[in-house]
Amino acid sequence: MSLLPFFAGNRRDGARLLSSALVFLTIGMTQLDQRWGQVLSLIASMVCLYWGVAYRRLDR
Repeated sequence: MSLLPFFAGNRRDGARLLSSALVFLTIGMTQLDQRWGQVLSLIASMVCLYWGVAYRRLDR
C-alpha cells in the first residue's frame, strides 16, 4: 500500500492547492490578534512554503 502524495502531480492541481493555502494564510493574517489566527497563519505559511517549492519542481 502506498501513501498518497502530499502535493499534486501536475501544475494545474498544484496551483489550486497553493492558492487555497494562500487563502487560509490571508484569513489567519487578518486575525493575528487572536490565538487561532496565529496558529492558522503559522501552519498555512509552512504549507505555502512547502507547496511553493514543490510547485516550482513540477514540469507541465
